[in-house]
Amino acid sequence: MAASTKAESGSKASPRKQKYDAGSYPASPLGATPRTSLPQRYNLPFSSYRLTRDEISQEWKSATEHTKSILSSPIKKSHLKWPFDHVDSSEASKEAAEEDSTTKSFILLALIFLSSLVALLMVYFNFPKMQEDELRHIKLPRDIEDAKNLGRVLDKYTDRHFYSVFFGYFVTYIFLQSFAIPGSIFLSILSGYLFPYYLSLFTVCMCSGIGASFCYLLSYLVGRQLVQKYIPERVAEWKSHVIRHREHLLNYIIFLRITPFLPNWFINITSPVIGVPLLPFFVGTFIGVAPPSVVAIQAGTTLHQLTSSKDALSWTSVIVLAVLALLSLLPVVFKKKLREKFD
Repeated sequence: MAASTKAESGSKASPRKQKYDAGSYPASPLGATPRTSLPQRYNLPFSSYRLTRDEISQEWKSATEHTKSILSSPIKKSHLKWPFDHVDSSEASKEAAEEDSTTKSFILLALIFLSSLVALLMVYFNFPKMQEDELRHIKLPRDIEDAKNLGRVLDKYTDRHFYSVFFGYFVTYIFLQSFAIPGSIFLSILSGYLFPYYLSLFTVCMCSGIGASFCYLLSYLVGRQLVQKYIPERVAEWKSHVIRHREHLLNYIIFLRITPFLPNWFINITSPVIGVPLLPFFVGTFIGVAPPSVVAIQAGTTLHQLTSSKDALSWTSVIVLAVLALLSLLPVVFKKKLREKFD
């Protein structure tokens, strides 16, 4: 009975079951033939989980040496967390070199400033003897009244001690320009009161050129690194403009010196940062300060009538300065027109 039931169940099995029991599979409609099952073998990456005592000590020694090598490497001083801001020795040495260079630059700036102060003191102590009421007016003029009082005192000594007065004026003007100290406009007015016209004009232009060049060099030594560190994008933009207009730098410097768009101290400090060469900077300054100096010197001839430094300007002088500023850019326009024509 049981045998007959098993036989019936075998006869009723599906063709797939029959093929499976026989060890074969039916053909696939797509023509693919299934593979027979393959034995699976897993190769472990290690033969045993157990380590000997020598192997453990060797691994510990290797990890300790690696940790010591990492801890002995230099790390940025500006960061406290490790190891996210870990730097190599070349970067650390570069940072240390920059800090050392900045320190030396500040020391050099301090020495130059002290040397200039010593020169001013030498001029002061070698000056002819003065009365008590005159000595209190020997100071850097901060307004037109200070310039008037200083002019009255120095005018008494110009005839007898011309070279002492002239040398003192020369050194003081360069000192103010070199360290971007306000007050040079009053000295320009004062020169027209103390000295002959052409000597005053040449002296003011020369002092402006030398003092601005000293300020340029000081900015190159100290300010250049600071500016490039804090505003590198702006410096790169300014440098691109300088490179694009390099052949016309002299004209642009003359234009900036004539016009009041940018203060002179700003031009002196930023020029070395953006790559303006020293020679066109000096020549452009010497020529560019001449027109405003003419106005100041002419005002100095009537120093006793002035009530403020603004009285030195008139609508006529403003128009003349504007025309001269435009004339300084005419060579640039002509060169561009000629280049476009021949291209």
